[in-house]
Amino acid sequence: MTDITVSPLDATKSRERAAFVDLGRRFAAQLPHSVPQMRAEQLELINPGKNPFFGHAEAQLFLAHRHGKPVGRISAHIDRLALEAPAEQGMGPGTGMFGYFDAEDEAVASALLAAAEDWLRTQGMNRVLGPISMSIWEEPGLLVRGQDHAPMIMMGHHPERYAGYIAGAGYAPAKHLYTYDLPVAREFPPLVQRIVKSGERNNRIRVRPIDLDNYESEIEIVLEILNDAWSQNWGFVPLTEAEVAYTGKKLRPLIHPEINRIAELDGEPVAFMMTLPNVNDLFARTRGKLFPFGWLATLRWLRKPMHAGMRVPLMGVRKRLHNSRLASQLAFMMISQIRQSASSVFHSDRGEVGWILEDNQGMVAIADAIDSSINREYVIYEKDL
Repeated sequence: MTDITVSPLDATKSRERAAFVDLGRRFAAQLPHSVPQMRAEQLELINPGKNPFFGHAEAQLFLAHRHGKPVGRISAHIDRLALEAPAEQGMGPGTGMFGYFDAEDEAVASALLAAAEDWLRTQGMNRVLGPISMSIWEEPGLLVRGQDHAPMIMMGHHPERYAGYIAGAGYAPAKHLYTYDLPVAREFPPLVQRIVKSGERNNRIRVRPIDLDNYESEIEIVLEILNDAWSQNWGFVPLTEAEVAYTGKKLRPLIHPEINRIAELDGEPVAFMMTLPNVNDLFARTRGKLFPFGWLATLRWLRKPMHAGMRVPLMGVRKRLHNSRLASQLAFMMISQIRQSASSVFHSDRGEVGWILEDNQGMVAIADAIDSSINREYVIYEKDL
């Protein structure tokens, strides 16, 4: 590895952020089924002055060079909110992370991982998880199954060889994450239909679309339920008020009431399901560019994303209802309404649910009950430092 040098970058400098992002884009362009993302969006996510994640986190970016040519990249980062989490939930004291991992070969990968680990040690960390790029809410895990088709919105896409590079550096799987493919036009099994009809007869339950006229307050409701519902999940880190506002603003153009639901019990919001049209369908045509003509296609698509795939990235039921029949009933009711709207309003024929933790028994049972099947698998790895 004497011909490989790994250098830290200054993320406050636009030129160095650009070098980091553009190298990642070069790697992505070489990968079958990869979809070009918006470069401005990628630059913003690693900008400490723009992304509120950095309000509770520190990060160091690295580039690897061989004979002056950039051949790999990695981030090392520490989320202070993750350090405060209970260790039994996957994070906890002493746990740092790596992300944005790309490497030309195993020697480069080894050098990059060593640099990230060394930086984390200097910050007092004794354990590392990754890849997590960069918040757990952004792109967690390395794709190990499903490289034969394009990823949906906000999901990573990685070559198969990366798993060997990471394992070769002494890492072991900490958690598997799944996404489930759902044929949208197909009716749900009779048992699920009966559960939905039973819920529709319950006067205590109301499932309604998100109200765009009160969008900010609706997003606050959704993310407040999320923080409560997911609070005991592996890897949970709460979203801050700044992150809620930032995420809500970014997602606003993708939110359509027909495919986003809030469930109320006796008038209290207790569950939600968020569905996003797969903007990667658009980016595949525009190559992730707004100019010179991509903005016209983008505006038309955002207004009504016909025939788009649909992804359910987030859903949640308040913690006090977990492990109850009512929780699954609310979930099935929201999924049923969203499926019908996705098919009838947007003429969608494919949906994706996830990611879902391998041991989230409630969500796995729901995914199985609606006849969905695993189509992509991600792994988060761990190593003691």
